[in-house]
Amino acid sequence: QVYLVESGGGQVQAGGSLRLSCAASGRSFSSYAMAWFRQAPGHEREFVAAISRSGEDTRYADSVKGRFTISRDNTENTVVLQMNSLKPEDTAVYFCAARAQMYVTTIPRSYDSWGQGTQVTVSA
Repeated sequence: QVYLVESGGGQVQAGGSLRLSCAASGRSFSSYAMAWFRQAPGHEREFVAAISRSGEDTRYADSVKGRFTISRDNTENTVVLQMNSLKPEDTAVYFCAARAQMYVTTIPRSYDSWGQGTQVTVSA
């Protein structure tokens, strides 16, 4: 099992940027595909971005394509979500998730481990 801790959330004005980090502890971080999800009040948890074990394959929700970038460092056991051109509709709690498989998916129940989440608030 891998343990995940998110950081980097906060409040920013529309058009601004934030960088979220997810630190993983436990064995074999490079064995896990990683993803970010988000959940706004009154909404279901939704997929944001994912990255394969090697980092070669990435996937993004249509709503964040061209604005967000996911990356990972398997030597530092971290995954980063760089968020640019933020919009008020990006406001949510952002969760890091891990899946002990090679391929990424966009389905929350496919992920085995979750962090506690970090709040991102974007004001108009």
